[in-house]
Amino acid sequence: MNASPSQPHPAEWPETQELRATEERSLPAGRHEFHKEHLMAQIREDIRSTGTPAPVRQRNPFLRKAILLPAGACALAGAIAGGVALSGGDGDSDGVTPLATGPALTTQIGAADVKGGPQLLDRISLAAGSGDTDGPVVRDGQYVYIASKVANTYPKTVNGKTTVVSTELHDRQVWQSADGKDGWLIEPGETSDEGTTLAGPHPISSAYNSLVKLPADPDALLRKIYQDARADKDKEVPVDQAAFVAIGDLLTESYPPAKLAPALYKAAAKIPGVVAVDDAVDATGRHGVAVARMDDTGQREEWIFDKKSLKFLGERTVQVKPSPDKNDPIKPGTVVSTSAITQRAVVDGNKQMPSQAG
Repeated sequence: MNASPSQPHPAEWPETQELRATEERSLPAGRHEFHKEHLMAQIREDIRSTGTPAPVRQRNPFLRKAILLPAGACALAGAIAGGVALSGGDGDSDGVTPLATGPALTTQIGAADVKGGPQLLDRISLAAGSGDTDGPVVRDGQYVYIASKVANTYPKTVNGKTTVVSTELHDRQVWQSADGKDGWLIEPGETSDEGTTLAGPHPISSAYNSLVKLPADPDALLRKIYQDARADKDKEVPVDQAAFVAIGDLLTESYPPAKLAPALYKAAAKIPGVVAVDDAVDATGRHGVAVARMDDTGQREEWIFDKKSLKFLGERTVQVKPSPDKNDPIKPGTVVSTSAITQRAVVDGNKQMPSQAG
């Protein structure tokens, strides 16, 4: 897919010239996630067998996969996951119950239209800007609440034998303050029943107050996204894929203001390699059309939209082609991760449910 003829390719912008040199790296985009998940799965097994209490860490409070680490692995976690240290109500991981696992989730791979991505995104942008679905207004002191259904797939090694398993579909609830400095996460298998704090000293870039400052012009917005991709410490992810994933993260676990949502879709249409997928299924079984992009490991991230209203439903990552890593046990047709948004709302307090508001 080419960018708009009237605009240069993102890689041709002066501020992104250095990005292309970073694409040849020791580990491609999805492979980093695979090895991280494999390592984390082994660490989880160690936790469960030794009973060692663990702090919870994740790269970003809005990262969809919280990672449990034993105390002795904190230095390793810093090298792999980086970022923000989280703590539960008692400052440790007591009360975290491992999720049940079963056979790996699989799906039929939807056909990709290599020319249809920009056209579909244009339609989605128009629908988002039509006024039918207004974006939020979040005041100081209020919180964005997002509920979703999620499941993940990873290699599990027991007695030297590795199999690919998926966690049971489960609820995930996130609260994030308008300034991004406070919040809460509840997710079975990753936090206790009470949840864990997302409080931190620095605002989160996906927080509402940060989103309202982003440019509504698609070209300026995409330029900003590429600049952030260049500054990201994770240099293993090729820049085009990093930009696509960054927009997907904003769609999945933030609440973009009304003026920003159409620009996000128009910006995504300018990323090379974006395609349309004729059929994709979210975590709750809803069928839709998808906007997608495949990384160097054969994994395709799909943003799923309702076929009629074009409302965003959720996203999933599917192994579409065999991995270049011959030792990778994840085969084509495997759903590596899946998420479906079930509710988004603005509430007046941390951990407040929408039904309690007003």
